[in-house]
Amino acid sequence: MAGAAKRDITPHEPVPMWGYGERHAQLSNGTLDPLQASVVVIQAGGRKLAIVGLDLGRSPSERSLQSIRDRIKSEAGIEHSFIAGSHTHHGPVLELSDEKGKGKGRFDAAIRYYQQLEDAIVAAVVEADKSLVPAKLATGAKDIDGFNRNRHTKLLPPPVDRSLTVLRLDVAATGKPIAVLVNFTGHPTSISAKTLEFSADYVGAMKTTVEKEFGGTAIFMQGASGDLSINKGTRGDHVEFGQALGREVVKLALTLQPVLVDKPSLEVKEERFQFESRTDLSNPMVRLAYSVAFFPELVANFIEEYADGVRPRLTVALLNGDIALVGVSGEFFCQHAIRLRERTRNGQLFFFGYCNGYHQYFPTIEGAAEGGYGADNQVAPAAVGAGEQLMNTALIWLFQMQGKLK
Repeated sequence: MAGAAKRDITPHEPVPMWGYGERHAQLSNGTLDPLQASVVVIQAGGRKLAIVGLDLGRSPSERSLQSIRDRIKSEAGIEHSFIAGSHTHHGPVLELSDEKGKGKGRFDAAIRYYQQLEDAIVAAVVEADKSLVPAKLATGAKDIDGFNRNRHTKLLPPPVDRSLTVLRLDVAATGKPIAVLVNFTGHPTSISAKTLEFSADYVGAMKTTVEKEFGGTAIFMQGASGDLSINKGTRGDHVEFGQALGREVVKLALTLQPVLVDKPSLEVKEERFQFESRTDLSNPMVRLAYSVAFFPELVANFIEEYADGVRPRLTVALLNGDIALVGVSGEFFCQHAIRLRERTRNGQLFFFGYCNGYHQYFPTIEGAAEGGYGADNQVAPAAVGAGEQLMNTALIWLFQMQGKLK
């Protein structure tokens, strides 16, 4: 069974914008294109899973995430979810809270927005659940050249995850598209930091193209893009790039032949891990440096988040025994996804970054050794090797779900 829905999640008031430190606490001043929450709910083997793609820089903060999950469990019986941001750098800041020194009094509009966001996500999930119908399913992947590049390493050849992966769900009775889940890897940073208007970046144009030319609801889930940027080439602006990517999605989706699944099944496992932090936020000078680079209220919330070290979340699902979904709460370097895909030897693997939380960058060990932005401790606080440990755990869980390991 499958159902899909979407909701507008664009803030109604000016709020601080996420993604570029140089903006500090500057407020938004309009909208280039609307931000959306796009949802597909899948029911298999008596279990339900919500996959939520957000036109935001990251997934909701821990408090909002738990509120959303509690509500969709209560209102729709959905116990499992992947809730992820596309990583657009033209969405609102999500880390502030209703406490003095952490946002209250200075950024009350942002705090009001979090309730708007939670309500919209829950409404979309509940609507998708209510629209569940028997569905046919197909997945496929292909490498697309020239759409992304490694922005971090100076070593040759640079690793690049060129995989475009699609899950297509159609109404079983009619073949009408329900949803197209798109998994691609590349930073949505193609609009200037000086632009203080909300935008889904290339992801919005991609989804519009897919929905117009193919049908159904397009859900975008960002991959392991910690070290990958998009490569616009001759495609002009973010809109033209998104349209070009959307056409690649449509071409791939049209080659797939959805089928009915004889024995649908769904297994899900999730856990939070704990790693020592490479950044000492208890040091007043370190806190001051971050407050100058960003703004004090934002940093105060990060200090609370990292009080017990860095605690990323890993979520792994196995659909019908051969479709793997792996979600992680940070910006993972692309080789994490590439290697996991190679090691699973699975039917299809979807890798979701910025998912079910946000704990900054997770470079590979060799990436941390090389250093540079995304690999140094200022933005990658988790202990070196944390990403590899999480990937090893995901691999073990998948093999256990398949009955290959006890």
